[in-house]
Amino acid sequence: MRLLIVEDDDDIAVVIEAALRSDGHAVDRAADGLDGLWMAQEAAYGVIVLDVLLPGMNGFAICESLRERGNTTPILMLTAKVGEYDETDGFEVGADDYLRKPFSPAVLVARVRALLRRSPGTADRSDVLERGGVMLDPRTRTCRFDGADVDLSQREAQLLETLMRTGDEPLSRIDLVTAVWGIDFDGDPNVVDVYLRYLRTKLSKEAIENVRGSGYRIRA
Repeated sequence: MRLLIVEDDDDIAVVIEAALRSDGHAVDRAADGLDGLWMAQEAAYGVIVLDVLLPGMNGFAICESLRERGNTTPILMLTAKVGEYDETDGFEVGADDYLRKPFSPAVLVARVRALLRRSPGTADRSDVLERGGVMLDPRTRTCRFDGADVDLSQREAQLLETLMRTGDEPLSRIDLVTAVWGIDFDGDPNVVDVYLRYLRTKLSKEAIENVRGSGYRIRA
């Protein structure tokens, strides 16, 4: 799948591009808002990763312009600003998701994959994940562990999918809350521990590894 990054900070853009390419995507980049708008209209993209503060044209204006022209490509907006006002602006002009800087590349990849699954053009794409004896089809929540069927709730499947997609990179509790429950979740982040316990009960205690000081990952 081809993705577009519109980000003027080269260091951040390089990190995002590397994370998305390692996930199997082709990536185009623009460092200016006007260039990003032009590229978004000239090619078909699976997702647009769009910074808010850009030279030439800001991310809100780009998003609004694309929606007014009938472009329905999923848009993940990035911002260094903190505040409900900015998020409301983004959603009102048609953004599909929001991610605050700084963020984990693994969380960004998980959010992009979630947008791709919701996109009509990718709904029938084969996307079965396998790691450490676990097999998961996120579309159907079909899960098998060591050859046996495992019944998962929607939230358990989302948490397991997030862990499986990040491979060897551990995810912190906050990373998992953001990826699975969303940026607006204001509950107890210890909910992650509850669902990890559910998964370990259904899979095995050893299936999900706690990497001290780093977070959690599926044991390879």
